[in-house]
Amino acid sequence: MLDLLIINGLIIDGTGNPGFYGSIGVEKETIRMFRGDVSDVASQKTIDARGQVVCPGFVDLHSHAGLTILGEPHHDPKVRQGVTTELIGVDGISHSPFKSYEELRRYIWLDSGLNWYPPEPADWLTVAQQLDKYEQSVAINIAYILGNSPVRIWAIGWEDRAATDKEIQEMKAVTREAMEEGAWGLSTGLDYPPGAYASTDELTELAETSARLGGFYHTHTRASLKKYGLMAPWEEALDIGRSSGSPVHMTHYRQTAEGSGSHWDYIGLIENARNEGLDVTFDCYSYIYSSTSITIAIPNWAKDGGPERLMKALEDPDDRRRIAAELPSDRLATATLTNFKVPENSKYDGKSILHIAELRGQEPAYALMDLLHQENLGLCTVGPGTNPQTLPAFVSHPAGMIASDAVLFGEFPSPRSYGCFPVVLAEFVRAEKHLSLPEAIRKMTSFPAQRLGLRERGILLEGFKADIVIFDPTTVKAPATINKPKQFPIGINYVIVNGSIVVDNGNNTGLLPGRALRRGRD
Repeated sequence: MLDLLIINGLIIDGTGNPGFYGSIGVEKETIRMFRGDVSDVASQKTIDARGQVVCPGFVDLHSHAGLTILGEPHHDPKVRQGVTTELIGVDGISHSPFKSYEELRRYIWLDSGLNWYPPEPADWLTVAQQLDKYEQSVAINIAYILGNSPVRIWAIGWEDRAATDKEIQEMKAVTREAMEEGAWGLSTGLDYPPGAYASTDELTELAETSARLGGFYHTHTRASLKKYGLMAPWEEALDIGRSSGSPVHMTHYRQTAEGSGSHWDYIGLIENARNEGLDVTFDCYSYIYSSTSITIAIPNWAKDGGPERLMKALEDPDDRRRIAAELPSDRLATATLTNFKVPENSKYDGKSILHIAELRGQEPAYALMDLLHQENLGLCTVGPGTNPQTLPAFVSHPAGMIASDAVLFGEFPSPRSYGCFPVVLAEFVRAEKHLSLPEAIRKMTSFPAQRLGLRERGILLEGFKADIVIFDPTTVKAPATINKPKQFPIGINYVIVNGSIVVDNGNNTGLLPGRALRRGRD
């Protein structure tokens, strides 16, 4: 007897092929496919999906939920979107491996405005130990990618200097061990110290080590290179791919809000590289709003030495004057702040830096520095990040996939944290017809699963793992907005993870069937 039988739905299998009508069975964690009459097929539970689409669970290749999901394992903001697998460790910011708990705590502190804190003191040091934390204790599957920041901390520390040959060898050894423990590749966030201090040659060495073990290079590129040309940050990534032999994945790839150049510069770079024979892909998010730790706006010299150095810089009069002179005026003018924890600062949540400064009677730069110090670096910022006129070209491009880059705390996160995937179905497919429904589903299922290297997920296929979403294509909608971002999607009625129903007729069942997915085993 089957555990579950799904009947009468339009099956869109994730490959990009047109849908077909049939039935899907679930036997333990495994998919069974049926054509024709299933009246004699016995099942403990049957879902009648008439008028609905049945497709694979969505795979998010850019998640900042590695710590927050430990405190909120039901993961409502993402599982209610249909997400069944996420990749953590992105932007060069993974939370293992470390030599000591103290170093891990320091690293969590530095980027707390982007990844927040675990619900209890972190009690892991290795990749294997961290992955064990997610095994059947969270709602969705978790895959891990190794960030170059902890690799650099392991061998060098927090200093802005070049690595020695001996340190390079030590970093390569750390990379090999992480890959052997289940990492899927190497990530970078080259605007976030200390990973930002790595040279191109250093990154090439690490990417080559990862690639030899089947990994790929997942990169938030180095914005400072734009002084050499608009596309220089992404050209560095392609050079790393050429030299290392590693596949390259450009994350949150889009034309930025200021609209520099043409979006065809970005699209052309990808297409030319693929025509050259490079294995290059990208992801983008489906809203125009960016979101990250506001510490990204503080110049890197103020972080040279770790979070303690940054806290001192926020206090020192000379450093404060220098920081104020270097803070980007566009971010001060457009960004809002969220995640205030000091009670008297809660009135600022969701307000712009300019508005907060006016309320405090301060210059914006000094208001930001004071608040960042008071909040122990844990502030998140949301603001315009993408050119709305050209976003559809990235969402619909065949070499791109959808990824949320979602921050899951604060009262005013980016609306993509609650609506990244359903907004594609509702607006980019149904309303504006920028791409077909089968193609949109491919870009959220089999394509990211293929990029990651998952063997039995991302497609509805006999014998594959039962990660399944059932949604109404006529009503699916993402109500989240910039002013009211914490709104769950409409029309995503069932979400199944490893054969267990975690969303049943729109309600979270409380089940925690997620698994830690390890390279070489999954």
